[in-house]
Amino acid sequence: MDIRKVKKLIELLEESGIAEIEIKEGEEAVRISRMPSAAMHAPVAAPMTSGAAAPATAPREEAAPPKPRPNEHVVTAPMVGTFYAASTPGAKPFVEIGDEVEAGQVLCIIEAMKMMNQIEADKAGRVTSIMAKNGDPVEFGQPLFVIE
Repeated sequence: MDIRKVKKLIELLEESGIAEIEIKEGEEAVRISRMPSAAMHAPVAAPMTSGAAAPATAPREEAAPPKPRPNEHVVTAPMVGTFYAASTPGAKPFVEIGDEVEAGQVLCIIEAMKMMNQIEADKAGRVTSIMAKNGDPVEFGQPLFVIE
């Protein structure tokens, strides 16, 4: 790989503020990573392991919702996919905060593997919180709605 390309990648890394970038061209590959100075003195396997584990666990800890109150019911994502609040782009959302819903009423759609899956309320009540935005990727078990 051309050294000028590597230098340009380093500049991009510094300007963007991202922690790591990996580029592959055919059989050649380069990975440029910013590591804290303490991590540079650790064995090679340690920073790679901790670097890989940190992004996977940190967002889950930050995204952990507060415990629901006794009168609240949290509707979670039954699958991994893309959250859609309405049936088509530009259409009115299925539900909005403050709406009264019945058990079995469609709350949203999660697209998974090109399949549109309607997510229904499993309890009647009033929607007090919508925790995903239209087009957001969602994880299995991620809280989507709070029904009171």
